Amino acid sequence: MSRPSDHLSAGTEGYEPRDAERRVTTLNPLLRAWRGLWSWLTSMRTAIILLLLLAIASVPGSLVPQRTSDPNGVVTWYNDHPDLAPLLDSLQLFDVFSSWWFSAIYLLLFISLVGCIVPRVAHHLAALRARPPRTPARLARLDAYATIRLDERWQGREGELVAAARGILRERKYRTEIYETGRGDRAAVSVSAERGYLRETGNLVFHIAMLGVILSAGILSGFNWHGQRVLVEGQTFVNGLVSYSSFNPSRFFTPDQLPPYSLTLERLDVTYETENPNAIGIPLDYTANVTVRQPGGEPAADTVQVNSPLRVEGTDVYLLANGYAPTVVVRDPEGREVFRDDVIFIPQDNFLTSTGVIKVPDGLAEQVGLMGFFYPTAAQLDTGAYTSAHQDLHNPMLTLNVYTGDLGLDTGIPVSVFRLDTTGLEQIAGRDLDVKPLELRPGDTVDLPNGLGTITLEDEVKRYASFDVHRDYTRIPVAVFTVLVIAGLMLSLLVPRRRVWVKASAAPDGGVLLEYAGLARGEDPQLARAVNDLVDTQTARLVSSKNDPAPEAGASRKQQR
Repeated sequence: MSRPSDHLSAGTEGYEPRDAERRVTTLNPLLRAWRGLWSWLTSMRTAIILLLLLAIASVPGSLVPQRTSDPNGVVTWYNDHPDLAPLLDSLQLFDVFSSWWFSAIYLLLFISLVGCIVPRVAHHLAALRARPPRTPARLARLDAYATIRLDERWQGREGELVAAARGILRERKYRTEIYETGRGDRAAVSVSAERGYLRETGNLVFHIAMLGVILSAGILSGFNWHGQRVLVEGQTFVNGLVSYSSFNPSRFFTPDQLPPYSLTLERLDVTYETENPNAIGIPLDYTANVTVRQPGGEPAADTVQVNSPLRVEGTDVYLLANGYAPTVVVRDPEGREVFRDDVIFIPQDNFLTSTGVIKVPDGLAEQVGLMGFFYPTAAQLDTGAYTSAHQDLHNPMLTLNVYTGDLGLDTGIPVSVFRLDTTGLEQIAGRDLDVKPLELRPGDTVDLPNGLGTITLEDEVKRYASFDVHRDYTRIPVAVFTVLVIAGLMLSLLVPRRRVWVKASAAPDGGVLLEYAGLARGEDPQLARAVNDLVDTQTARLVSSKNDPAPEAGASRKQQR
């Protein structure tokens, strides 16, 4: 593992390398190989490589549908790519985030980060408690160096000069320590100062927060769940497993995680562009007006918008698709009502030309299936076909093709309500037949072919909205750790790590020699400026003092590099 940035070469006085650091290990080859592998795994370079691999391994999860989030998309992939899909499935590309290879990278990254962080934290805590390093014997060799020569009136007052320098350094948040070296003419007093441990602290915070993000995403995401439900205006949804149209639980989900409440879609309001001639009919805003009911509480009116979800009991309710759900009534030849429902039509274009299916299994002489189009603003093309010219209900019309036969509803196998399998059915009304598709406008009633009965389109055409109810346990922890990642990164980049020394000793030609030196740990373009500023500050205080002799007029000052 690479050494942390606060590694001390002389962090404690009298430090000596351990015997284990001097000798070449004689461990057996297997243990030596294990130690080499561990050192490689817990190096920061390896952690960065694994993090990059994790990002690359996540890419297939966004390119192909995943079983946990889009099971219908996986089925579609199998239908559209019958040769390629089994190969992708064998590589677990439809289950990327639970695959063995993604889990292996994830686990190795976790071990690598822990192996990097734990020793560095221990070392950093030891470094924080250690004394600043002893003053080097030859300060002139350091990166930044300056001197001041004082006359003989300062002889014997070296301790005062160093104490004054120590006070200045403490004002600037340096940790300081006084050292005395030599005897007689070679006696010297110095202050050793260091600052910038926040740099390594920020570095550790960054990596610990990264580990927190990984743990949050890897563990807490196992409790997440989300489900979809389509509601027609006036319908109510109760937050329970049986109420969802589709539901996607994570690995650790349990049904008791669903909070009890109900949601009623009162009205869906849509605002359209009416002034800009180049954008007439473009929707500007969708607002679902809902009523939320919780056990023991009063009904509360609220709204859900596309970019403004509703938060209820820790869940987020998002507004997804919307469309029209005209109310269709089917009666037998005697006028008895055998079917009534708000039929959901799925939009096929930007003006909500929509397709839908009506299935009437009982009450008529035969099972009847109707498949057709709903046009909010019907307009006829030159070919005679219809399309919608606007999303709003300016000229609503419903057209239906009619089929009879076994609808396959009695087999016990689940069948989609949005799809009609016409295999084995007889079409009795359609564009290419003698009996043309049925056309209905709000309030119209028309006869079904073959005297089967009648069908009515009610006056009120309702809208529907599709909601996604989501519970994400990772959101707050990931947000907190992300803030810590950014804060730690800023500290590690902006806080300089430096050491400064001030040494006072007897000058060879009489007087006192003050030496200033600085050493940076890493890049620090402000090091020389910091040493110069220290010299200027102490000189100014010596000059301004009335009780102390000022530096001699010929005091020398030298700055290196």
